[in-house]
Amino acid sequence: MNPQDIQQAYDRIVAEIGKVIVGQDDLVEGVLLALFANGHVLIEGPPGLGKTLLVNTLATALDCQNRRIQCTPDLMPGDLVGHSVFDMKEQRFIYRPGPVFTNVLLADEINRATPKTQSAMLECLQERQVSVDGKTYPIEAPFITMATQNPIEYEGTYPLPEAQVDRFMFKLLAGYPTVEEETEILRRYSEGRDLFNMKAMGVAAVIQKGQILAIMEACTRVTAKPGVLTYIAAITTATRDWPGLSIGASPRASVSMLMAARAAAAVRGREYVIPDDVKSVAVPCLRHRIRLSTDSLIRGVVADDVLAQVLNSVEVPRE
Repeated sequence: MNPQDIQQAYDRIVAEIGKVIVGQDDLVEGVLLALFANGHVLIEGPPGLGKTLLVNTLATALDCQNRRIQCTPDLMPGDLVGHSVFDMKEQRFIYRPGPVFTNVLLADEINRATPKTQSAMLECLQERQVSVDGKTYPIEAPFITMATQNPIEYEGTYPLPEAQVDRFMFKLLAGYPTVEEETEILRRYSEGRDLFNMKAMGVAAVIQKGQILAIMEACTRVTAKPGVLTYIAAITTATRDWPGLSIGASPRASVSMLMAARAAAAVRGREYVIPDDVKSVAVPCLRHRIRLSTDSLIRGVVADDVLAQVLNSVEVPRE
């Protein structure tokens, strides 16, 4: 599949999602880039902004299986990855797969699950497999996890382990709509439309699973010149010694930026990465991988502002 085909497929998916989702352009783009780059996304935003609706719409447009996990403090690891059940008839244990065996997984309010349960997802996110009772079960591709968390409520929540946060390619922010966008949402409801009824909204599958795999494979063939690779490394290296940061980005962040930049180039119809591709994915790739110092937190500094300064300080390759 060539970049022009990928660009056309991307535009079709965005148009199909637009039948239900109003606005949230950056969020939609980030989710699709992560899908094509074989990554996962952590979506943060207040309730009622359509995060769950986006997942359902995306799964319908992709003709993929989707499942939802409602994370709560009593959720157990076996509720995610599955467990073995003794079959009286066959006199042996039979493994029953959990909801992680799907294509599009929604982990709703992931920070309400206990650290023990959250840790059960580490293998799923990175190795895309599940190990139970000494046996390993692969998760069929494509597989993308879209985890949501509410930044407002802290009662009854648990901080995500650093190792788990680092396994998300992007941290995307769901923002409030503009007046015009919210008016359009109200207009659709006033006309009696049920936005959760995909069939009634006219949402149909515009791309098959095999095509998604072909796009993912094509993105890995997008080239990046040595200057672009050095540019990515310079960005992540700069975060490690930047004033106001206590922890910088890891090499995994550099790899995520490269993979995401390849996908960004592909959906824009190119077979090569340019610095603008890197800059477009740098902030969502890094905002959850850096840690502000205590002094920065006291002064009200936010991660996105620091990253903007970092990007302005790194020389852009001219080749």
